Amino acid sequence: MIEMVIDARKKDLGGFEVGRILPFHSRRMVGPFIFLDHMGPAEFAPGSEAINVRPHPHIGLSTLTYLFEGEIMHRDSLGYTQAIRPGEVNWMTAGKGIVHSERTDPLKKAQGGPMNGMQAWIALPDEAEEIDPSFQHYGEDALPAYENGGLFARLVAGEAYGAKANVNTSSPLFYVHWEMQEGVRTAPPPGKGAGGMSERALYVAKGQVEVGDRTFHEGQMIVLEPHAEPTVKSLTQSTVMVLGGEPIGQRLIWWNFVASSQARLDQAKEDWKQGRMKLPDEDDLEFIPLPEDAAVTTRSEPLPPRPEPTHPV
Repeated sequence: MIEMVIDARKKDLGGFEVGRILPFHSRRMVGPFIFLDHMGPAEFAPGSEAINVRPHPHIGLSTLTYLFEGEIMHRDSLGYTQAIRPGEVNWMTAGKGIVHSERTDPLKKAQGGPMNGMQAWIALPDEAEEIDPSFQHYGEDALPAYENGGLFARLVAGEAYGAKANVNTSSPLFYVHWEMQEGVRTAPPPGKGAGGMSERALYVAKGQVEVGDRTFHEGQMIVLEPHAEPTVKSLTQSTVMVLGGEPIGQRLIWWNFVASSQARLDQAKEDWKQGRMKLPDEDDLEFIPLPEDAAVTTRSEPLPPRPEPTHPV
């Protein structure tokens, strides 16, 4: 039923704790999800630095930011400035290249407050790797939701349970947010044997759940076997992110770049180093330089040390 369990690796980024989930040394991706981080939970003091990520580039992926608490201000090289708040989605498709920053608004920084949410990187399939970059913001009304018997479920992206989110994805996937009261029983979308997705996983963002005869707690990802059809029971009030999709093939990661070939990664490195990627108009006074020692990884290779990604997580 359970293929493996991944414990989030805790990182303290100056009072802001992050849980690094994907990639993992023996599990590079789940469907097209190639990177998954849990931002927080954290409580920023009034006047603290909070989130302050300088402009940085991406290629070959879509970023999906989803918050439980707090707010982040997004600015990008296409001219978009957009705050994201709980229950909303910021979906940025890098394609052939985009640059963005993520910061806390000065007023929010002065007030302080909580930060808790998820950020995912979703690798683009071969035919979409070099599409034009784009950015979309989706409010709660674009994301189907269900509530009954102590379970709240929101479809953050993709298709599941007969519903479809308005988020413009590039390959088959689903991403669901569950809020479960104690004692609630439910199930993830079906696996491969039942006509569902080939790869699926559950991430416990809060609380404690039971899958089969095993108990899992906050900060653990449960990767399911392709044909497993488990029941999930909440042992306490719990927050769970359910994700999955179809594999898109092997991908390389270098710093903030994702690609299917080393040549494309090398081109992206040179483009950023030579200043050929536009900075956001409203945030163009600084940027994150190209690291000298970011490591190349593939899905099937062990993960060597590399710099922290340059987004909030």
